[in-house]
Amino acid sequence: MNVSQTSHAQWQCVLICWGDKYGVDIINRLVASVDEHSTCRPRFVLITDRDRPGLPAHVQCVPFPQHWLEPALKRSGCQAKLVMFEEGILQTDLPAIYIDLDTIVMGDMSRLLALQHTPQSVAILPSAVLPFGAFARWLNAQTGQRKYARGNSSVVVFHPAHCHYIARRFRVLYEQFPEFGFRPMIADERFISWVAQANMQAISKAHVAKFPGEYMFYWSWWLYVKARLPWVRARRRAQLAVTLNGLMIKPERLLALSEGDVIVDEKNRKLVWSRHTLGSMQETILRFYGTAATQPTV
Repeated sequence: MNVSQTSHAQWQCVLICWGDKYGVDIINRLVASVDEHSTCRPRFVLITDRDRPGLPAHVQCVPFPQHWLEPALKRSGCQAKLVMFEEGILQTDLPAIYIDLDTIVMGDMSRLLALQHTPQSVAILPSAVLPFGAFARWLNAQTGQRKYARGNSSVVVFHPAHCHYIARRFRVLYEQFPEFGFRPMIADERFISWVAQANMQAISKAHVAKFPGEYMFYWSWWLYVKARLPWVRARRRAQLAVTLNGLMIKPERLLALSEGDVIVDEKNRKLVWSRHTLGSMQETILRFYGTAATQPTV
């Protein structure tokens, strides 16, 4: 372990869990991996809807405010994740990095703090053709906020002291549009991208990759070619984390695969479960989750 046990925390690692889809062993595995690769142990904060016996003593549990646990906010749009921006949930003395529970951490996540160009910056993974940046901000202003660059919230870098407006704005709009008739409200990541567009930054896939984008494609043959490209291999070696976003690539499904098996996701992208397409990521997944990974119950 690289962790300095005596140093004061310089950032806070934020995790969110509701329901019983993820067991404590999954949470503990993620906490341990962040610890293992951190040069200085962060403050760990778990926002949770219930007691979760068995967590490490250094994980601080913060109860979910009830208004963020309405059924409509816990569906596929995951708007309940916006609780991380609620005033009073996180301490405001340190920057924060939120990490989805279905993420494999392989490096020092604190390196992502460099993406905070200003205290107001919010960094997430890009997920649309329009990239975050000056042009997107100009287009957003010219279209009255109708057009905006969008991202994925599997990892979010922000400073709680400067982001309370995100949760506050959502709660105001939720009263007006309880059925999410205002389109940016249909998912937490869309809302973050829309409301914080002026301060959005991209987390490069050189730092964090979405598994489907990095290891899946429409043509199986391309996965074999891509895995051999020198710049791809270098990027994969340098990545800090890979997030297993997507219903078809959850750990329990991957662990059941045999060499050469193929998975096709809802977007018709293919995964070939092979050392020849995944490289060391195949072994990383097996080692990270092991044979006793928790099976989702919901």
